[in-house]
Amino acid sequence: MRWQMALGVVLLLLTACRSVDERRLIFIIVPSQDNPFFKSEADAASEEAQRLGYATRTEAHDDDAYRQDNLIDAAIASNAAAIVLDNAGADSSVSAVRRATQKGIPVFLIDREIEASGVAKAQIIADNNQGARLVAAEFVRSMPNTGDYAELLGRESDTNAQIRTKGFHAVLDIDAGLKLVSAQSANWSQAEAFQKTETMLQAHPSITGIIAGNDTMALGAAAAVKSAGMKNIRIVGFDGSPDAIAGILAGEMQATSLQPAVFIARLAVNEADRYLKTGSTGAVERQIVLCYLVTKQNAKDYGNFEKLR
Repeated sequence: MRWQMALGVVLLLLTACRSVDERRLIFIIVPSQDNPFFKSEADAASEEAQRLGYATRTEAHDDDAYRQDNLIDAAIASNAAAIVLDNAGADSSVSAVRRATQKGIPVFLIDREIEASGVAKAQIIADNNQGARLVAAEFVRSMPNTGDYAELLGRESDTNAQIRTKGFHAVLDIDAGLKLVSAQSANWSQAEAFQKTETMLQAHPSITGIIAGNDTMALGAAAAVKSAGMKNIRIVGFDGSPDAIAGILAGEMQATSLQPAVFIARLAVNEADRYLKTGSTGAVERQIVLCYLVTKQNAKDYGNFEKLR
């Protein structure tokens, strides 16, 4: 009987330990682990959580709200302590975030906000409008007094794509010397941006500048310009990727607007840790983080979606 009682105690302890491990799991969900921006934020969140003593699990929803729903359900089933989420849509993500919250799992949003307040514990996003205006102003400075330009837009369903193009045009549309001759979505894709840029350059050989909604598309545009043997076409992007910064230093791009993705991801994890320990994040729900303008003059001060010095 004693050995049976001892075995029972061991099993209870193992169950308790397993429960503690599950409660201390931080579930990290991003749009993609292939895109360098999303990989950097996922890695930063995971490293910070592990530094604070949590187990982590990282998944990607591929901008698919249905897959995101399944991943939220997986986090709930895993009894996660918290969820750090770069969501799949401002409207389509509200119910998933609410479901986790109702199950007692706090959600901390990064990069993209949702169309609801009081559902997530935090919404920590870069100021896409401010960042877009910054890089658009630099684009204008780099252009001749007059000229035709093209725009590559992000995925139409992405709130950030809409905010960025509005920010661009808040600056560009007041410059009477610049003329938008083509605007096409390349869906955040480098390959698609290459193809779209080739087509635009053929249709509008007068183009002297290309403004892109993210660095991946800007790099695709730069490759297309180089392939066409064209020179003196100014290209700017958005995100602050290491490849874009290298392109700026090489003279293939003029500027980018860096989103501090690493800082935002770490901040979300620290607020999650504070909330789990005290019941409060110590901050307002919606937090806006400023972007940085990166040009050839300061490019060496930035890297991996963060300010280095």
